[in-house]
Amino acid sequence: MRRFEFAVDRRHAHAVNEVLAGRRRVRLAAVPAALLAAAATAYLIRLGHPWSYPLALACALGAATALWVALWAPRRAGIARLYAEGELVPAVVTDTNARGTILLALVNVASRDTGESRHALVTKKVRVLPGHRLAKGEQVPAIAVRGDLTTRSIGQRWLPVDTMPIAWGTADTAVIDRARAAIDEAEWCLLADNLALAEQVHRSATKRLLL
Repeated sequence: MRRFEFAVDRRHAHAVNEVLAGRRRVRLAAVPAALLAAAATAYLIRLGHPWSYPLALACALGAATALWVALWAPRRAGIARLYAEGELVPAVVTDTNARGTILLALVNVASRDTGESRHALVTKKVRVLPGHRLAKGEQVPAIAVRGDLTTRSIGQRWLPVDTMPIAWGTADTAVIDRARAAIDEAEWCLLADNLALAEQVHRSATKRLLL
């Protein structure tokens, strides 16, 4: 696995990193969900009906899961760890408009425990991309955030993989240039040759195309 080491600028990441922002939204939603499930558990237990106890158990499990998401899960996968443990991958700008920019990336979607490598084209819509020109073909080095990074595999053969631009972790353009140079030129060429597939990939349900 090709890793890329750099000092993550946490203030910059908290301001622009959309993966981090998405996780914050999930955490905020998990707090009221945990409180609601806990209240439902208490109410069902107080009812004391035979049918209410299985429902109370289900609500208690839901409350525990939501509490884990809100409190403990973020500590398992902080932003610096995601950058440090993810694989450096190439991505290119394929389209940009008022609603955002579409990136096409080349990633390995095989589960780690299979020992396989299976590459796919994946797309991601981003709102901001500091340190880059918003022009078709712009090379955007990124980190692949794999579905088995923070949780155990649940049996799927091809994992969901998100992409996180290096530019979301640092404002230093020299670091971005170093990451771009660390990616093989053949990979950049492969993406450039398949720019026409970006719309097809983005419109698919999984937003990926196995190669």
